Amino acid sequence: MKPMEGMRVVDLSHVIAGPTCGHYLAHYGADVVKVEPEGGDVLRAGGGRTAVDAGVSVGFATINAGKRSVVVDLKTPAGVAALLALAREADVFIENFRPGVVERLGLGYDAVRALNPSVVYASISGYGQEGEWGPRGAYDHVVQAFTGMMSLQGEEGDPPVKVGFPVIDAAAGMVAAQSVLAALLRRARSGEGAYLDVSMVQAAAHLMLSPAVQAAFEGRDRPRPGNRGFSGSPGAATFRCSDGWIATAANTPAQFATLCRALGIEWVLQDAALLDVEALARGAGFVVARDAGALHARLVAAFAQHEAVALETALAALGVPAARVRSLAEFMGEWSQGGLATAPVTRVDYPGGAVLDIGPGAKWDRRAPEAPGRAPRLGEHTAALLTSPDPVGGAAR
Repeated sequence: MKPMEGMRVVDLSHVIAGPTCGHYLAHYGADVVKVEPEGGDVLRAGGGRTAVDAGVSVGFATINAGKRSVVVDLKTPAGVAALLALAREADVFIENFRPGVVERLGLGYDAVRALNPSVVYASISGYGQEGEWGPRGAYDHVVQAFTGMMSLQGEEGDPPVKVGFPVIDAAAGMVAAQSVLAALLRRARSGEGAYLDVSMVQAAAHLMLSPAVQAAFEGRDRPRPGNRGFSGSPGAATFRCSDGWIATAANTPAQFATLCRALGIEWVLQDAALLDVEALARGAGFVVARDAGALHARLVAAFAQHEAVALETALAALGVPAARVRSLAEFMGEWSQGGLATAPVTRVDYPGGAVLDIGPGAKWDRRAPEAPGRAPRLGEHTAALLTSPDPVGGAAR
């Protein structure tokens, strides 16, 4: 039995953050009813990306698989009444409009709770339901700027650099899903519903939890790490090889010594001008460079003489964490086939081809999770859900 089997989620959300929350709940077995306007979620078009079904882009399919779609005009009293009828029987209600919008529509928490006192209601927004910035619109890269995330990437002196995918949108959806599950656990014990105020800003702070709290404690920022490891060890960085790049994490003295021998520069280990040889001999803590620039130059020159593919294998055999820098497509091609790492991946067939479903992020009971089904076409389930009694279940297949 899936943990949310027999539960219904009304998903009044769009684009990424809210639908990502619904995505996890669908994987956990919930019947997720996606409520869309007449034109549909803008992600259906996918910014011109490949469509795999009518009105279903790959991006839309990725976070809306297994949901059911109903089209409702929330600008009309009839549309609002139809949605409230769905909400009356729901276990969870998700929305990700700007603060105040659902209240003006008559679909806020108080309105839904009046009909359904035990509902778990999740509001997902950019800056949260409180504060001066609350009503402002928010997009991932704007929140990256606001929260200081852009200032963490790149090298000192470089312009701000954003993370190369909508990381905060995805994280906000994950935080919301986790919060919904916790609220449902409390409800199972007490019968009490919940109102959840989830924001992209809170999600960003949690992604940066350790450096964020450190910066608050010290009242200053640490230097930007660039492509170096967080330990500060000279052997924890990203280096160019003859056939590409490789990232290594030779943090401990033993790992660093092994790396130098593998690179053919073991003489470095005795050069007191380059590093703290005595500390290296004690074997405790991380490696400390005395002349970080000169030592890095020696490492750069040595890595350039090796092939990344061969070095990745050799270092792994020697116990030094290392990985060749792959493109995203290359990684997915390797990982999704299994054999390299846990890969609970299934494939969902659409008229336009098969789309990977990588599950909710964990294997359960040593089995790959079953995909919840395909993403729905726009309004595919309107008649079934709004014009006749409909049991919980019946996800798109």
